[in-house]
Amino acid sequence: QVQLVESGGGLVQPGGSLRLSCAASGLPFSTDAMSWVRQAPGKRFEWVSAIDSGGTSTDYAESVKGRFTISRDNDKNTLYLQMNSLKPEDTAVYRCARGGRHSYSGSPYWGQGTQVTVSS
Repeated sequence: QVQLVESGGGLVQPGGSLRLSCAASGLPFSTDAMSWVRQAPGKRFEWVSAIDSGGTSTDYAESVKGRFTISRDNDKNTLYLQMNSLKPEDTAVYRCARGGRHSYSGSPYWGQGTQVTVSS
């Protein structure tokens, strides 16, 4: 059974930081790219970032470039998203998904998500 379980969300003030984790099981984690995707209330899904299978190539949406860092630990089957300089517009449910920027949407493997709220 494939499971992707996110954690690390919460309430943070503008300018603060959070580190999200996505623990994977039941799939060959190290063989595929992974992405973070977010959905704010009333809005469509927004792709945030992707990382290749080896963790050597990363890609970011313009809205988070320079503030967020994606990484992975294939030995621990875990994906991470370090989020710094958070803004209220970063408020959303963040989900991890198997696949890169142009393939995650077709993947059946998504986590349930973790809520990130940026507010003073």
